[in-house]
Amino acid sequence: MARGDERLATPWAAGVAGVVFAILMATAIVLVRVALPDGGGDGAVDAGQRSALRTALELLPFAGIAFLWFMGALREQAGEGEDRFVATVFLGSGLVFVATLFGAAAAAGTAIDESRQSSGSGFGRDFAYALLTTYAMRMAAVFIITTSTIGRRLGVLPRPLVVLGYLAGLTLLVVGSDVPWSELVFPAWALILSLNILWGPRPAGARPAAPP
Repeated sequence: MARGDERLATPWAAGVAGVVFAILMATAIVLVRVALPDGGGDGAVDAGQRSALRTALELLPFAGIAFLWFMGALREQAGEGEDRFVATVFLGSGLVFVATLFGAAAAAGTAIDESRQSSGSGFGRDFAYALLTTYAMRMAAVFIITTSTIGRRLGVLPRPLVVLGYLAGLTLLVVGSDVPWSELVFPAWALILSLNILWGPRPAGARPAAPP
């Protein structure tokens, strides 16, 4: 494939992967919030809640894989013009987010099996809930802020989307899990960004050429 074709394919890959991630992640968050609106507490989880949680756990690995594709395609678009410091934070926050996401899924899977026993303490559910709604979302906030910074510096994101990214990142960073359903800010931002990549205008010369 020619270099020009690769540059045309990369935005498409980023956009599609971002849309897939946004849909899967939003669905998993909704299922978790509906099943455990307050983190589950110490009470037993009924069959309906276990079914919703299992469905969410089946979606999370695919959401994580789509996010890795999304992140890789975004970094490819930055090319040689990326700032190494910001790019390192971008990459690190994205990888820690995925690791935390998978850790929350593993903890929740164990907690579901334990919840069948009426004597279950609920620790596993609380642990998984905290990982997903607090720690993973704060890493998501850092990812949003660094992505918006890279897009602003390279001129590949429109100003309203940059401002929206900063507001979304600050919301997740400061609010955390204190406001129910605030976790949906991340997949909503990813969906808006992906749709802009797929169908938004492409700034001329936004991607700098490689040095000779």
